[in-house]
Amino acid sequence: MKSGNRIKHTFRLPPDISQQLAEFAIRKRATQASIVETAIASFLSPDGSERMEAAVTRRLDRLTKQNERLEFQIEVTNETLALFVRFWLTANPPLPESARAAAQAQGKERYEGFIEALARKLESGSHLVDDLHSGRR
Repeated sequence: MKSGNRIKHTFRLPPDISQQLAEFAIRKRATQASIVETAIASFLSPDGSERMEAAVTRRLDRLTKQNERLEFQIEVTNETLALFVRFWLTANPPLPESARAAAQAQGKERYEGFIEALARKLESGSHLVDDLHSGRR
């Protein structure tokens, strides 16, 4: 900012903006006048809108990449589930009525083991998508 001659201006701000300005000035250990001067200079700067657009573009690019990763993970999850269901349905014939109670009890135990293994896998931080990227199985 240029120093030297200054022209006095009087502004009226809404109470909430005035409070935010005062708190910001305290946090930054700067005068309210210098903050207002810097904000106005930035707003009036010809490249201010270009900087703002660049910042928004960078943020949108990051969000796009995050969205693409989520889409990939959802696709992997859907395909994994579909493959499992197809395999399970073709590999497991229907049980006779007399064997269902024992199979359900065994299924419950196996399901609990599955949930425990899943919890360990998630706690380890290693994920199926990571395994796919590294070629591990």
